[in-house]
Amino acid sequence: MTAMTEKVSPGFWRAAGKRLWADKLARGCLFILAVYFLLALASTLGLLAGDWNKQVAVSWAAPTMVGKQQQDTNGIKVEVVAPDAEARALDPLTPYEAELNEAAKVYKQEAVVLAETLPFGADKVGRDIGSKVLKAAQTSITVGLLAALLSVAIGTIFGAVGGYFGGKLGDALEWLYSVFTSMPYILLVLAFASVLGGGVHTVILVLGFTGWTGTYRLIRSEYIKQRSRDYVLAASAIGASDARKMFLHILPNVSHLILVQLSQDVVNFIKAEVILSFLGFGVPVEAISWGIMINEVMPELVLGKWWQLATVATVMSLFVVAFGLFTDQLRDALDPKASRR
Repeated sequence: MTAMTEKVSPGFWRAAGKRLWADKLARGCLFILAVYFLLALASTLGLLAGDWNKQVAVSWAAPTMVGKQQQDTNGIKVEVVAPDAEARALDPLTPYEAELNEAAKVYKQEAVVLAETLPFGADKVGRDIGSKVLKAAQTSITVGLLAALLSVAIGTIFGAVGGYFGGKLGDALEWLYSVFTSMPYILLVLAFASVLGGGVHTVILVLGFTGWTGTYRLIRSEYIKQRSRDYVLAASAIGASDARKMFLHILPNVSHLILVQLSQDVVNFIKAEVILSFLGFGVPVEAISWGIMINEVMPELVLGKWWQLATVATVMSLFVVAFGLFTDQLRDALDPKASRR
């Protein structure tokens, strides 16, 4: 007698995970994002970039890995001219000449060593741009993630209530949605930010409480479709409460849409934080972010100091592009029929 084996079809999430992992682009983006999140976590724990605000080099030290640089605070070579005997006699610092020469020698040696170990260069006050951009990544990624979680939670609850119950409650939520979407989003964010002030927590709250409209519209339409499905009617027949039907029966069937919306919001809110901080309404300067760094480089470009802008633009662009591509691949993995249309 031969044993018969039954082929069990994989569940929805397992099948979606296999489709996502089979895509080389998705794996590459996931690797890049994992590196960013690990670096941000290490910075949060104080393992990296703990001394980002410390002066470690001369002002605007150029990026270099090898070789020696001898420069003053403006990047101009210094030529030391030995004074003659008459000038030395009139100089009140002549008795301290040996000590001053020794101090200058130590400073010169330290400046050369620092210039050899700053691959991204230094800013106008001599801070390491590498540590600075890493600390800024921690702030911007934290703001994007927490604001996205807050906005998706608000949009999901409002959309579930409005789509499931409808009636006057649904009309009230539709009116609130219309109010928030009747003005340009960036102006709405600036209005809230100007009233509440700056700060990391304030930026998270502002973006979260103003960015829920996209999630609300998506979840509301899905709940309107799902509330009349057979499995919901069967739950009603066995006496399930409205809350149970909304969050234990319908919500798992729309959770893949919530996940995709969350991924999109992270990128959108990071870009919004950059704009707010650049305009002076976002993260304060003592809590560095990508927007603050971009704001700092505007006068530097006039002087030809390009390395801070190049570093922050490259780091931020790589994260945003990788997250955007990963979101597209995640959407295709969760809804393969939509990707073929």
